[in-house]
Amino acid sequence: MRLVGKIALVTGGRQGIGRGIVDAFLSEGATVSTCGRGPRPDNLPETCNWHQTDVANPTDVERFASAMGACDVVVNNAGVQVEKTVVDSSDEDWNLVMGVNARGVFNVCRAFIPRINAGGAIINIGSISGNAADPSMALYNASKAFVHGLTRSIAVDHGPAIRCNAICPGWIETGMLDAGFDLADDPAKARAEALLRHPARRFGKPEDIASIAVWLASDESGFATGQFFIVDGGLTAASPLQPGLS
Repeated sequence: MRLVGKIALVTGGRQGIGRGIVDAFLSEGATVSTCGRGPRPDNLPETCNWHQTDVANPTDVERFASAMGACDVVVNNAGVQVEKTVVDSSDEDWNLVMGVNARGVFNVCRAFIPRINAGGAIINIGSISGNAADPSMALYNASKAFVHGLTRSIAVDHGPAIRCNAICPGWIETGMLDAGFDLADDPAKARAEALLRHPARRFGKPEDIASIAVWLASDESGFATGQFFIVDGGLTAASPLQPGLS
């Protein structure tokens, strides 16, 4: 029960990584609120507070922050992706991806930093795609690079009152991963080959990201700030020349 007494916000907690973090925070004793653009999910635990909020809309976020008040932990998890190159991306694609993934993180940080109790923490969900580009994911890659840069700035500008770190997941079993494989000519073959590139020989699960989020939200990580924690099953540590790969 490492988060007893802490008040936490997790954006995009309806499903996937966000939902994994919500469940982990609740199990560790935190009071948790989450948000999304739609109505409250039927399967969300009753002990979790739901706010219908579009993080890309600064007015929505400010209204949410005012209603929630003081907190100890903010997790910026809400995110979307569009599987396109730069030349194929439309203005609507830009507004969607950069609106949620980049401006949304900025909006939440700007609204909640004045409300985070001293000693609190911001955890941004970045990506290995913010460091190395996935093909046909131009806007997503760029948005995650923005998140990484903002994480450093917040750590520098708002320490020591607030710690700010980013978790950089690799390939996690969510709908986003399935959408990426669907781009391949043979999705099943692409998935099998991708597994071989992971020394862990599996893809990640939301619980894998939630575990490190708990640590970063707790007092145990008090000397960690401005850092990027890669959780990718060894994918980015490995050479492409591996046994079993053709």
